[in-house]
Amino acid sequence: MAKRGWDPYLLFPVLALVLLGIVMVYSSSSILADQRFRDDFFFLKKQALFAGLGVGALLVLRNMDYLFSQKLALPLLLLCLGLLLLLFLPGFRMKMGGATRWLRVGPFSFQPSELAKLALIIYLAAYISRKGPVLREFRRGLLVPLCITGFMAVLITRQPDLGMAFTVTTVALLLLFFAGARLRHLLTVGLAALPFLYLAIARVGYRQQRVTAFLNPWEVASSTGFQIIQSFLAFGSGGPLGAGLGEGRQKLFFLPEPHTDFIFALIGEELGLLGVLIVVACFVVFFWRGIAVGLRAPDLFGSYLALGITLNIGLQALINMAVVLGLLPTKGLTLPFVSYGGTSLLVNLMAVGLLLSVSAQCRR
Repeated sequence: MAKRGWDPYLLFPVLALVLLGIVMVYSSSSILADQRFRDDFFFLKKQALFAGLGVGALLVLRNMDYLFSQKLALPLLLLCLGLLLLLFLPGFRMKMGGATRWLRVGPFSFQPSELAKLALIIYLAAYISRKGPVLREFRRGLLVPLCITGFMAVLITRQPDLGMAFTVTTVALLLLFFAGARLRHLLTVGLAALPFLYLAIARVGYRQQRVTAFLNPWEVASSTGFQIIQSFLAFGSGGPLGAGLGEGRQKLFFLPEPHTDFIFALIGEELGLLGVLIVVACFVVFFWRGIAVGLRAPDLFGSYLALGITLNIGLQALINMAVVLGLLPTKGLTLPFVSYGGTSLLVNLMAVGLLLSVSAQCRR
């Protein structure tokens, strides 16, 4: 099938979010960067570099046939599992903020779990397109993808990164459900995982504290509730049009790490309700178009690849916004395309390149 032109409903919202992210990363981090590194542009330069690399990767993948990724599904998955295992070896991992989620690659750090998410989506899309109706049988069809997803989720949880593990598992279960897996099988697996989820929260002190802060942040306002309260204050002071770009006050060492997980709060403060609605609209358009691409893809692999990429980015954005607004406990997930983070930005733009490649071959 001949390729069609570029899909503006996928491309423009993503580019708008990337450009907004570069601006807001600088606005939120310049003072922090000056204090830590004596360079106002430290975080901006890294974000812009990875944005450029990501857009380049997007262009390359958009102009390739997405079916090449189907052939690489298993090798890529095994590579990512190997990288996740390397995080348990002291000579390879890099510890930041009490977590060991990064591998050191020369002067750069790399987060394998971000690439692992995309690898799992590609593998599941290839597996579903090959197995088809067999997914309705637990042993013959469902057991293998569930075991692989569970193993990856355990490795990610041990980094520790429970929020990422939750996202990976949820996207995988949704893909399998849409592919025809029996709901009772998936519910059984979900119920069986609940005790492990409870232990992962109850046996780790800071996770318990996050739940406490979520239920009543004002009770622990000087400790674990401090960040979410500062987020509320940022949104509350923004008003309809915001305080103005660069004029936010919560980034002045009140809101911790405002350029990463809580950058959405700074958007609310500096750009107001209008800026928040623009960000939400970009994600809504992207999600709507991604689902439409999945429904019109020329083959099953393309359909589930588009669906998986869309669900992954959409779910992560939804969780991040809900956390920043106090609707969910803090999970440490970034806002796709906007938050500071080179690996996340690069991999998400690669995923969009694959999605655009599917869109280019969609049925009219």
